Amino acid sequence: MTEISFDDFLKVEVRKGTVVQAEDYPEARKPAIKLWVDFGGDMGVKKSSAQITRHYTPETVVGKEVMAVTNFPPRQIGKFMSEILVLGVPDEDGEVVLITPDKSVPDGGRLY
Repeated sequence: MTEISFDDFLKVEVRKGTVVQAEDYPEARKPAIKLWVDFGGDMGVKKSSAQITRHYTPETVVGKEVMAVTNFPPRQIGKFMSEILVLGVPDEDGEVVLITPDKSVPDGGRLY
């Protein structure tokens, strides 16, 4: 693992948002869900494609509070432009489990 400085860490904006819309993304190479995540304030709603279909459906993920990297450049995922990277960790089978705050916090809050 490569060490980074604290200043490097400060460059990464990890913020809390709430999933406000979700749709299956059958055109993706790997099973995925399109997410629209509200970060509130000036940031508003950002889109992401997430490979989270093992543990989540569009119906179960709407309303979920999530953490995401918000300052990566947009990335084309098939025909969908992903603007953020929603964060998760692998379960025992390597499937994504979303990272969420353990208490409700305001949208847009930055990780520190």
